[in-house]
Amino acid sequence: MEERALPQADAGTGSRTKFVIGGLLIVAAVVYLIASSTQAAAQYYMTVEELQAKGAAVLDRDLRISGAVDGDTIDYDAQSLTLRFVIVDIPGDPDEIEQAGGLAAVLSQAVNDPTAPRLQVEYIGPMPDLMRDEAQAIITGRLGEDGVFYADELLLKCPTRYEEEIPVQADG
Repeated sequence: MEERALPQADAGTGSRTKFVIGGLLIVAAVVYLIASSTQAAAQYYMTVEELQAKGAAVLDRDLRISGAVDGDTIDYDAQSLTLRFVIVDIPGDPDEIEQAGGLAAVLSQAVNDPTAPRLQVEYIGPMPDLMRDEAQAIITGRLGEDGVFYADELLLKCPTRYEEEIPVQADG
């Protein structure tokens, strides 16, 4: 009896299929990682006034807030590295800031307006060198149920050095 080789499926087809499936899995994993990191990094930016208007609706959200530092409220405990201060509402619209005379003028007007909305902030960490009256604070963190904003990140800008760099407010 003569042995005949049975026709085999092309060996290249099986390995090619495995290669394509593996490639698709890698692409899917990369897309997932990009999407999840983008979603985690996305933060809702709002003014102090908008934050207070939203109230409890934003308690569980990562937020980014901008305001003017009220220098009279700065309290730093070097032992616990706890910095407490108040920020005052400033407009979120760059055009409105420009019409009011620029960032330095807006920050000064806000701090000197006793009727402007204010927000208590607490930050744990070393006190930044630029922490002073009428500095622009851009803070990232969460609003506590006690109405205090617990900042994870604190960026301060001296208005005379950064007048052209006004943060852009996201629609939300």
